[in-house]
Order: sequence, then C-alpha cells, then structure tokens
Amino acid sequence: MRKIVVTSGKGGVGKTTVTASLGRKLADMGYRVVMADADVGLNNLDVVTGVDSRVVYDIGDVIAGRCRVFQALVQDHESTAKILPSSGGGEMSAQAFRGVTDSLPECDFLIIDCPAGIENGFHRAVSAAEEAIVVTTPSASAIRDADKVVSLLRAYRLEDISLVVNRVRPDMVARGEMMEAADVARLLRVPAIGVIPEDDCVTLYQQLGRVPSFALSEKAFCLLADNVANRTKKYAEPATFRRRRRWR
Repeated sequence: MRKIVVTSGKGGVGKTTVTASLGRKLADMGYRVVMADADVGLNNLDVVTGVDSRVVYDIGDVIAGRCRVFQALVQDHESTAKILPSSGGGEMSAQAFRGVTDSLPECDFLIIDCPAGIENGFHRAVSAAEEAIVVTTPSASAIRDADKVVSLLRAYRLEDISLVVNRVRPDMVARGEMMEAADVARLLRVPAIGVIPEDDCVTLYQQLGRVPSFALSEKAFCLLADNVANRTKKYAEPATFRRRRRWR
C-alpha cells in the first residue's frame, strides 16, 4: 500500500478538493483507494465528497474502540474509493492515527488529507505517510507558506515529495500577471506532477459529487492520477486544455 499525504502551507488552496479528485481518479483506474481525513475539528473531506450524511462512525470511534476500522469506511457514491472520516472534535495522537491507518483493509493507495499549515495535526498526518504532495496556488503568500512545509517534509525523509500547482489562470500567466507552474516548482525545488486550472465547475459541482467530464480541470486531474500511479513527473500547462462540449 502506498501512503500519500496531501498537504499545503495554508488553507484555501484546494488541498481537500485535490485529495478527493485524485482518489477518485485512481479508483477509476482500477486501484483500491482509501481517502483518510487527518484533520480533527475542521474535517470536511466527507463534505467535499458528498458522503457526510452517510457517516455513522469516524476515526475517533475506531480509536475509542466503538467500532472496527472497516465499519468507519464510507463508500464513495461516485467511485469505488472509500472515505475514512475524521472526528469532529477532541485530540488524536500521531501514534493513534497511524494505528488506524495500519489496520485498514488491504488497498493500493491511502490518500491522507492533511490539516492546513504546520500545526494542528501536521505531524499526525505526515508521520503516517511515505510520500507527500504539496498543494499551492501561484500567489506569493501561498508559495511562501508552501516553502515552509517543504522544508519540514524534508526532515521526515519521505520517499518522494511532489508539487501540485492549483487554480492557475492561463490568461493571467500569458499576460505575466501570474507565475508559471515551472517557476513555482523551481522556487520550491520540488518537481510538479500536476497543474490544475482555475475552474468554476469545481465549485459548482463538488457539493453534488464528481466534477463533470466537460470541466476544464478534468484532464489535469487525469494527468495527476497518471503521474501518481506510474511515479512519473510530467504535466501539461492549462493553456493547452480545451473544455469539452456539454451538449451534443
């Protein structure tokens, strides 16, 4: 099982959306996927995936012995992936979280949604992982915070650290008003494996389930999943993407 933590330097950069989309794409490729929410209190992976109304048990219940880990898993209604929701409050040690993830049913990928920033559970999430994906936007403040996270991740001696640049505006990049993904990767000294364009469909449809196939970001998420599955480091600039026609 490959254990991958998806983290970011600050909130609001789309980390949880990337987690959900990546997990679903890997599941579509035939892999057995579990997406685990490592955030306590501010947990929303179940909301983003639209399974919050079907949550009966969470990680806190597993740790307290009120259920087995397989009973806390919620089947995603848009893919074969399963979601392990986090507790809505209380404390959770890194050791306890690792114990839960180590007892998961056999799967190919564990995608861990890390709390934003370098506090409030960052160690808990990263200590249970072997690889990391850092999500940032091309803004100066997000890149600066991502750089702090990358420095911390290097101390964990993970097998791999990769970068996803989210919410890229090709028109602004063309006018020189936004940094290119290659420049962000060079500043952070981390290879990019995904460049996701700004896409209103993500906001409009994520509460209803899967982002539709005609969304501008669809191709980018497919390329990201392909990179993760095959351990490659390639991406396409969003300027090359074309939105599919919704109506025929």
